[in-house]
Amino acid sequence: MTTLQAPASFTQENPWEMAREQLRRVASLIDIGENMLNVLLECKKAVEVSVPVRMDDGSVLVYDAFRVTHNVARGPSKGGIRYHPAVTLEETKALAMWMTWKCALMGLPFGGAKGGVVCDPKSLSQLELERLTRRYTTEIINQIGPEVDIPAPDVGTSPQVMAWIFDTYSMNKGYSVLGVVTGKPLHVGGSLGREEATGRGAGFCVREALRKRGHELAGARVAIQGFGNVGANLAFLLEEAGGTIVALSDSTGGIYNPAGVSVEAAKAHKREHRTFEDFAEADAITNAELLALDCDVLAPCALEQVITGDNATEVKASIVCEGANGPTTLEADEILHDRGILVLPDVLANAGGVVVSYFEWVQGLQEYFWKLDEVNAKLNDIITRAFEETWRMHVEREISMRQAAYALAVGRVSEATVTRGLYP
Repeated sequence: MTTLQAPASFTQENPWEMAREQLRRVASLIDIGENMLNVLLECKKAVEVSVPVRMDDGSVLVYDAFRVTHNVARGPSKGGIRYHPAVTLEETKALAMWMTWKCALMGLPFGGAKGGVVCDPKSLSQLELERLTRRYTTEIINQIGPEVDIPAPDVGTSPQVMAWIFDTYSMNKGYSVLGVVTGKPLHVGGSLGREEATGRGAGFCVREALRKRGHELAGARVAIQGFGNVGANLAFLLEEAGGTIVALSDSTGGIYNPAGVSVEAAKAHKREHRTFEDFAEADAITNAELLALDCDVLAPCALEQVITGDNATEVKASIVCEGANGPTTLEADEILHDRGILVLPDVLANAGGVVVSYFEWVQGLQEYFWKLDEVNAKLNDIITRAFEETWRMHVEREISMRQAAYALAVGRVSEATVTRGLYP
């Protein structure tokens, strides 16, 4: 029996300390007080479990796994589950805190949570992945529930993984509980529009940011790092709106064509070859080179801390849209701001997923489901409103969009905490 633990983190900064420092900086702007800051700097609950899994060859491997709740002042906690070899407790706590701010900024009745399993899902068979998911769900079953903590997909997980969680939880309860998890397949209580929601929300933010600067999506040159759920859907949506996708990448490398890359052709090539290598319609580039391309919009949609103090001076885009969580370090954030580059922070730019997850949760509780046009219209309303509120504070206070987004979100969580009071 072997226990698999996380390797050394690939991030330059401790993500948990980075998230806490972001909070400290905004706390000084809105003067929430030391007592409130002390509360918000900590996670309400962090659970670490071991997940033994019988592999197809009969051996048993044991995986480290986590579920963290940061705050529940505004409602039950909400957050994805990540399957990745570099998952750590520190990263999971940071992601949970960011989810708290994201939900508050969007005006959703949720707090923040996150989960993760230290594994490489690409190396597991379908049966191994199912056994891993069902055992992990069983280990955290007392921590989750439609009125307690609602998981969703994240890096390395999918609607199928969510279906296994839904089924495992329901089997233990003795009846179907649609609201226990979001991001499910449509035929087991999922919502139309959920899969592309994060990319669509990011697209709405890019549209609004370009308009604020006197431009439109049509003709905008966009480079997207990451071709998973977020990056791929963002690429399709921006291309459909008239944008020119000049570069795309995945974990192995990227492709670049200043005249534009056909997203459909790139997807077909990747589907067949599993990478962008030898894609005939564009030149091969590295992920590092993609970040420094001459473009209007740069969208890091992969993992954390890809824009750092070492490469922030090389970014040529006028707008950075954070499709991933925490892709910009604290040092890089200051450099980009000083250079006049508009950063659309992750708590705003990639919040589309949790918004439509909220819709799915509501639909599951009501057992009444909406049409796609209704879902997308409601998503547009919420994202656009949050963008306008953030932009207004950004302009009026002369602070960055990240500081503005945090000020709004932290202020709302603080207000809810004060209103509820401290028990006992």
